[in-house]
Amino acid sequence: MLLSLQSHHIVDLYYWVDELVPKQLPSPSGGRPVLLTDSELVTILIWNTLVVQQHTLKDIYHWLIMYHRKEFPRIPTTYQGFVAACHRVTPVCLYVLQQLFTDTTPVRIMDSTMLPVCRLKRSDSHKVAKNIAKYGRNHQGWHYGFKLHAAIDLKGALCAMSLTPANTFDAHQMIRLLNKHAKIAVGDTTYGAKVMGRIIWERYGCVVIAPPHPKQRKKLATLWQNELLSYRSKIEAVFDILKNHLHLVTSFARSVTGYLMHYVRILLAYQIVALAAG
Repeated sequence: MLLSLQSHHIVDLYYWVDELVPKQLPSPSGGRPVLLTDSELVTILIWNTLVVQQHTLKDIYHWLIMYHRKEFPRIPTTYQGFVAACHRVTPVCLYVLQQLFTDTTPVRIMDSTMLPVCRLKRSDSHKVAKNIAKYGRNHQGWHYGFKLHAAIDLKGALCAMSLTPANTFDAHQMIRLLNKHAKIAVGDTTYGAKVMGRIIWERYGCVVIAPPHPKQRKKLATLWQNELLSYRSKIEAVFDILKNHLHLVTSFARSVTGYLMHYVRILLAYQIVALAAG
């Protein structure tokens, strides 16, 4: 899909985004109107992630000035103004992403991945997310930062997601990744906790399927359960796209809002591609 995108498709993307973005109301306190509308800003952030995949808002700003003045003639004259505008539309991007979740999917695959905010050896001096980022450990070792918890359907589209500090236990996020539409949820051994499995069944009527813990000798499973467990690699592939191709992991943000803006714009762009491919 990405290779077939042409420069004029940015207009098509704008019209599609404009249908999803809530209409802006004039500020009751008056003041100057915004230069770029919410729909224009969301379009810019999505288009850059799909086509150019730049790491920082500064790179996006310079790219916008150089190549898209014709489509967006009211670009802020300063980089600081552009950053403020992007932070303003972070809730809007999150709203659009939530509208695109395939949240009625009955079968879901769950997993989590670390989102370090810096290298581990620099964690003591990292100040940007000092009060929120935490130390967490997985099979790759220790990390300092956040953790993305996600549930996808069998085609790879996001059903739900949750961003937490890196020390959050995966099974505790099943409450947010599942709902009454989910009937079967597949995860790794960390999702096999009996207490959480019982809570999920009582609240949503959903069965959680997980492989046996390394300390557990035996665990009965039917053929269809083993077949579903083989699909767990799909979510690993999704995380690979997000982290290695769309550059979800970053250390360039200069505020917690900046981190959230970065994560949401990339997840939103990914979801659009996943839905189009499905």
